[in-house]
Amino acid sequence: MVTANSRAGHRTNIQTASLAMGAVFLLVGILGFIPGVTTNYSSLGLAGHGSEALLLGIFQVSVLHNIVHLLFGVAGILMARTDGQARNFLLYGGVVYLVLWLYGLLIGHDTPANFVPVNDADNWLHLVLGLAMIALAVALSRGTARGADRR
Repeated sequence: MVTANSRAGHRTNIQTASLAMGAVFLLVGILGFIPGVTTNYSSLGLAGHGSEALLLGIFQVSVLHNIVHLLFGVAGILMARTDGQARNFLLYGGVVYLVLWLYGLLIGHDTPANFVPVNDADNWLHLVLGLAMIALAVALSRGTARGADRR
C-alpha cells in the first residue's frame, strides 16, 4: 500500500518531533562537555552527587549524565525513521523522564542515590520534558495508521 507519506525523504509530524527531540538531547549532551557552557567544568565528575559542574550554570551534570543525553539523542534520531518507532521514543522516553522526575524528588540530592546527578532544576525540567514528550506522542499519533509503520 502506497501512502502520501511514503515518498522518499518525507517525514510525518511525529517523525519530525522525534528527530527534533533527539537532536536537542544530542546537543545538550555535547554542550555538557564544553567548558564555559558548563560552569565549574573542572569539577565535572564521572558520576555521583559530588559533581559541581552546571550546564548553563543551572543543571547539574556529570560525565554519566552527559552520556545519557547523548545516547537518548541518538535513540531519538534513529527512531525517527518510522512513525511507530518515533511514537515509542516520545511516549516511553516521556515515561522515563517522569520516572526520573519522581526519583529526583524522592532521593536526597547529597546521597549516593543521586548517582546521575540531578538537582531541583533538573527535576522540574524532567517533569516538563516527560509531559511534553507524552503529549507529542499522543497528539501526533492521532490519524496515523496503527497497523502500518510508515517510513
